[in-house]
Amino acid sequence: MSETSRKLTTIFCADVQDYSRLMGKDEEGTLATLRRYRDAMTRLIEAHGGRVINTWGDGVFAEFPSVVEALRAAIDIQNELAGYNAAMDVEKQMLFRIGLNLGDVIADGNDLYGDGVNIAARLQSRAAAGGIVISNTVYDQVRNKVAVGFDFLGQLDVKNIEGGVPSYAVRVGGVQVVDTTPEYRPAPEPVRTSDVAASEPALQDWRRSYGVPFVVAIGLAVLNGLSWHGEFWAKWPILALVWVAALRFVRSNKQIDMAIAGLAITGVGIVMINLFTWRGTPWAIWPLFGLAIAAALRWISLSRSRI
Repeated sequence: MSETSRKLTTIFCADVQDYSRLMGKDEEGTLATLRRYRDAMTRLIEAHGGRVINTWGDGVFAEFPSVVEALRAAIDIQNELAGYNAAMDVEKQMLFRIGLNLGDVIADGNDLYGDGVNIAARLQSRAAAGGIVISNTVYDQVRNKVAVGFDFLGQLDVKNIEGGVPSYAVRVGGVQVVDTTPEYRPAPEPVRTSDVAASEPALQDWRRSYGVPFVVAIGLAVLNGLSWHGEFWAKWPILALVWVAALRFVRSNKQIDMAIAGLAITGVGIVMINLFTWRGTPWAIWPLFGLAIAAALRWISLSRSRI
């Protein structure tokens, strides 16, 4: 008799969109396609360190010790299956929806139980055909580690989870990020005059992040003007403030690669220094050349990670 225990793991849950329709049109052909797609999914899951727990009906249920590898496996699966579908008739294409959740579960032998599993299944049901939806626990771990975009979908209602689970859609190619069938389409909200105040948090964030550097820069420029002796010395501290503010902006924007953006900002700073100290020599082209090579190498590494 197996013993039960608890553990933290990443749950992968996938099933086929419109499986009943596909079976109704061609049972044998659909089953053969399902087996082929499952074999590909199993291979990619294991390649990323995961293990398949169950393959009931048209679904695939797996777990991963690494959250990052779980998402990479999901992306690789959707990309590979998209290639398979591209060679098939539109009516016979088999599209999977995938949900990922990091949670505490009960392990009973090779099986897993608990809210962590239920959440993954609920996330999968909300994904678009060919898409991926993740929980906030997954998002917190992968947002700076996997070079894809994310769209916040709001709170997902889950049984026994008070307040729901914040969820995110992963941008995979041209796939619609979330299912918009009537069951999942959010109801339109009435227009209210109080909505004008919705921008207040964003304005407060801007003030908190950039207000001080902005005021200091203006103060330095005014001070330079009041004590003018033919030299604009304030340009150096102002340039440093702008550089720091630009890096802060990049760091707060999860859709921008920090490494490439940092190289670009540094390059602009070097050009400005060259202009401020101009003596007829464009010496900035040499460090810019090195920065361009570093940015190109980073871009190539990101491109490979998406394949």
